[in-house]
Amino acid sequence: MTDICLEPATLVTCRYGRMPMIKFMNEPLLITSSDPILETLPFKPYRSTVERRVIPFFPAPNEAQTMDINTPWGMQITARKGDFLVSEVETPNDYWPINPVIFEGSYIITRPGYCVKKAITLLIPLTDITGDPDRQVTIATLEGNETVRAGDFYLAKGIKGEIWPYPKEKIGDIMVPAE
Repeated sequence: MTDICLEPATLVTCRYGRMPMIKFMNEPLLITSSDPILETLPFKPYRSTVERRVIPFFPAPNEAQTMDINTPWGMQITARKGDFLVSEVETPNDYWPINPVIFEGSYIITRPGYCVKKAITLLIPLTDITGDPDRQVTIATLEGNETVRAGDFYLAKGIKGEIWPYPKEKIGDIMVPAE
């Protein structure tokens, strides 16, 4: 019996020694905040345990009102005027933007230039969705699409239903299960 792939695929030709090989590469799975699958997933609640640095992004009128940012996890997303730029304390130049409405509902300023996330973050391993740790997943975040390897990330869902990829390696260091 032949397996049938029902997902979009791209044909890629590569070489193994002198012998050509043909591989089918699946397109990344796309997940949006309005995706019905989100209602069926068994997300678990977590709380952040760390203080982070924060600066508002308010460019001058004669400056660009957006800024492309290369995130610490290797994606490029766009900060817009009014967003908050958040980073880990030990790596202040590796920041990511957070929409101001989401920031106000999710974070508390602890002292000038520092914040703590007060909101619960719902998390589920992306492999629970894909079944394949090597599967590429594109997540439509508020700041733009981010494509990640399922085995390296969780899917995070925030207070307004916004979603983003959350690095698996940070779960034990930064997040604790919420009661």
